[in-house]
Amino acid sequence: MVTGDDIAAMIASRREWLLVREDGRAFSLLSEEIEVTAENGKTLFSFPGEKGYNTWRLNGWEENGKELTVDVAGAFGRDQQFLRLIPRTPATETSAAIEAARLEKANEIAKLLDNSPAISIESVRLNMPGGRIAQIIFRDHQLRIAAVYDVTGELTHEALMGSAMVWFDKTLSNRKKSVALVHVISEGRRAHLLQKLHALLSPRWRQIISIHKVSRKTEPPEIKELPKLNISGLWREKARGLVLPKETKPSRSAADIIAKAPDDIDIIYSRNGETLRFNGMPFARIRRVSGAEKIWFGTGRRMQLLDERNTEQFGVELEQMQLHRRANSPNKRHAYYQASPESWLESILRRDIKLLDGNLIPAPIYNQFRSSNDKIDLLALRNDGRLVVVEVKAKPDRDAILQVTDYWRKIELQRRRGVLAEADLFDGREISDRPAIIYLAAPALSFHSDTEFFMRSVAPEIEIWRFELHQKWREKIRVIGRRSQSEPSGTTNL
Repeated sequence: MVTGDDIAAMIASRREWLLVREDGRAFSLLSEEIEVTAENGKTLFSFPGEKGYNTWRLNGWEENGKELTVDVAGAFGRDQQFLRLIPRTPATETSAAIEAARLEKANEIAKLLDNSPAISIESVRLNMPGGRIAQIIFRDHQLRIAAVYDVTGELTHEALMGSAMVWFDKTLSNRKKSVALVHVISEGRRAHLLQKLHALLSPRWRQIISIHKVSRKTEPPEIKELPKLNISGLWREKARGLVLPKETKPSRSAADIIAKAPDDIDIIYSRNGETLRFNGMPFARIRRVSGAEKIWFGTGRRMQLLDERNTEQFGVELEQMQLHRRANSPNKRHAYYQASPESWLESILRRDIKLLDGNLIPAPIYNQFRSSNDKIDLLALRNDGRLVVVEVKAKPDRDAILQVTDYWRKIELQRRRGVLAEADLFDGREISDRPAIIYLAAPALSFHSDTEFFMRSVAPEIEIWRFELHQKWREKIRVIGRRSQSEPSGTTNL
């Protein structure tokens, strides 16, 4: 017989535990609620659960310094399970405690879903050990449904939507695990951003996915489905005005610095001043303080005010950038060469956008264009007047398509509302009364494997082009392939 004295003492040593069953469902328990007793030559393990008191036969247990794993079975050895007991400690102390807190949040959402006799929860899990997304499977009558929820509250709405779509697609490969519908659950403003992103999906995905919001105005909280929006309904909302700098002429200090390497240094204007970038890498900021121009220099967070004591240091750093922040750097492991590759690629395209597409007008080109709260990598105009939203990637990014599609929604709203025309962004050139186009540009091997999956998943009204660049883009931009979402995989249109 497995004796329970040691495990009982260990359980008693902690005030609170999180018990996690194999299906992911978790329960918070006090140590005194867990009983380890001997009866008729067996050791029994008991605790309260959702449906009353649970008593199991204890077959064995194991402790790894972070948590307990308990091997139990029901009557006659049926329904053997391994239960995890995780001590309730501050989440900053152990990864197990972080996972426990996230599982507890996932189970809270599962409990809110289980609000009628017709609904039964099958499983509650995180998308990976310690993951950020709850994956819940439940049945509503005979319908098997999946639900996702961000247990951290930190993911973007594009990342949560993308995770839901990929998970659903994976379930289709296993008939026993397949689901019919997906509920994407969120809270607050993010739920409404998901609702708008949902309107941009293809008809198939709009049928599969529904958006639900957790309402905490009631006790207990409720999960309510948000109405489905049509893409045409998005244009009814009020467009935000553009946030454009008052001046687009370099200050005297900026002009002096740019003159040292005019082919490599560009400038980003903002309401707070100017940011100078060397081949896309920010290295100096200029602000007007008490009527005088002040310069801060450095990369990353290492910024210092330029004065007579460090002028020489600033010159040395600029020389190092000229040596290493270029295609023929003698040390391609140098921090200046490795830093901000996407910004580097974007800066090259901004200087000559025709390298990407000869139909784009060369100037003006807007980089880091602020539309609402987002910054669009490049905003350009084609010769036929079509507006083009350019998203640049230098490494695989699964959420790139959904991200740039959301940018498209915001810039398209401003176009339709006349905000862009009023701002006269393109020196008198008229913006065509046709939807904007999306260009996604990246080195050929830097597209995420799910890029085409997501390209096919957006509404057909949204035109997306994928531009594959030669891997040695720092030396020379060369488009080696391009295709739209309407073309089959492998089709090249040059």
